[in-house]
Amino acid sequence: MRLALVFLAVCALAACSNSPSTPAPPEPSAAVDSASVGTVTGRVVLDGKVPPAETIRLDGDPKCAAMVPGGLRAAESVVTGQGNGLQNVFIYVKDGLPPRLYPVPATPVVLDQQQCRYVPRVLGIQVGQQLTIRNSDALLHNVRSEGAINETFDVGTPIQGMEVPRTFATREVMVPFKCNVHAWMNAYVGVLEHPYFAVSDEAGRFSIGQLPPGSYTLEIWHERFGTQTQQVTVAAQATADLTFSYEAS
Repeated sequence: MRLALVFLAVCALAACSNSPSTPAPPEPSAAVDSASVGTVTGRVVLDGKVPPAETIRLDGDPKCAAMVPGGLRAAESVVTGQGNGLQNVFIYVKDGLPPRLYPVPATPVVLDQQQCRYVPRVLGIQVGQQLTIRNSDALLHNVRSEGAINETFDVGTPIQGMEVPRTFATREVMVPFKCNVHAWMNAYVGVLEHPYFAVSDEAGRFSIGQLPPGSYTLEIWHERFGTQTQQVTVAAQATADLTFSYEAS
């Protein structure tokens, strides 16, 4: 009997020693040393002939049609500027950051319903940061999120100046937004646990600052052309410059 008890005790100790340990939770971020941070800048371009933009007829809603000349608007799924710079590309640090908790900004990010379109079309936000959805039009809109990970919501905004606050619980790139009233209205929100992201401007340019020195994977996302990644090394008080290129099709 004693031998059996000793055997069972040894087995129990062995099982405990082989069981996986619970990973430690991320530590709060230490203050970033401004003397050591670097920056990633770059540009996203479209190679080849830029496809002509489709024309959207807004006469399905006379109030929308009255807001733009001729009741027509160019589709915004592909918007280019000088030198075929591609606008509305979401750029973010995908890998390489330490597993830390990053402070959540107190300032909300605004997604506006303006002249029967979402403004901006592409934006980024941190987990837990407030997204303020605003209706600047004197007509009924509807906001429908279609995230695959975050909880979806569907809310009407019938009053001009109305604001609806929402937050996201976890990382997701990207969360599509639509309008049940106006089918041409689309927006996309990149949700991250950190602040290292940007959206390309009308020239296709972007900048991500305050990065600690290190090696990172940057990913870009575009609603039509998909994703790409590049590796980049950021040195203290230095700027690394990248160019991303999509093939026009």
